[in-house]
Amino acid sequence: MTADDSYGRLDDDDYPAYTMGRAVEMLGTTQGFLRAIGEASLITPLRSAGGHRRYSRYQLRLAARARELVDQGTPIEAACRIVILEDQLEEAQRINAEYRRADEAANPPAVSFRRAVAIPASG
Repeated sequence: MTADDSYGRLDDDDYPAYTMGRAVEMLGTTQGFLRAIGEASLITPLRSAGGHRRYSRYQLRLAARARELVDQGTPIEAACRIVILEDQLEEAQRINAEYRRADEAANPPAVSFRRAVAIPASG
């Protein structure tokens, strides 16, 4: 791997760049919380060659949202389900917007070239 390959991954939201310790520190939570949201299928961390959990920025955003809900009193399983549904909705809206843009590019709205006609004021 070249240095250019490594730098390109800095912008990759899905690259598992964070250890569990760093993730815990960034989120202000515990290792147990990260394990629990993994067990609830919110995130599935990748494993390093040594078997250590590694998290991506995308996964940490999901974990942070789950943490907000849990801090507000939502049970962890429910919080994870809410976050999954929010994420699915966001993705569906993104795809829908892409389809809409593609359709508008392929089928631009008809443009009317009628001239404006001034109607004299009566009076």
